Amino acid sequence: MSSIAICPGTFDPVTLGHVDIIKRASTLFDEILVAIAPTARKTSYFSLEERLALTTEVFSTFPNIRVLPLEGLLVDFAKQQGARIILRGLRSMSDFDYEFQLARMNDRLMPEIESLFLLAKDEHSYVSSSIVKEIMELGGDISPFVPVAITEYLKEKEHQR
Repeated sequence: MSSIAICPGTFDPVTLGHVDIIKRASTLFDEILVAIAPTARKTSYFSLEERLALTTEVFSTFPNIRVLPLEGLLVDFAKQQGARIILRGLRSMSDFDYEFQLARMNDRLMPEIESLFLLAKDEHSYVSSSIVKEIMELGGDISPFVPVAITEYLKEKEHQR
């Protein structure tokens, strides 16, 4: 039986913290599915199509990482994909509080799906997509916090304006 883990999120944009968690997880599981959720409750900077394309590019050299759009309930998606693990990264205790609630609810909805948490490395523990978006919107340099593909895409997008 192969082990498949799902790493869900909005990835708006994908950060080096996301990349670190997913790369580390890719050594623990046969396959990692990066499930990109639409942003119904948040205002997204990148469209779903942009987030899918950029995240796919970031992980293109990893044969056991696939990027997919997430539709519907995460536990239903996990079951459809044959995954038994929901993988989440934790940066802080406040992340844990929120993720704990989600994990308990997912367990209630589908007990055969397990939640697994990986701790962020110290150098990524303060980086979030929200902070990166704020830096972008204020004209700051985000290159220390995101993969090269993101900064190149933004430069190209700005050049086209």
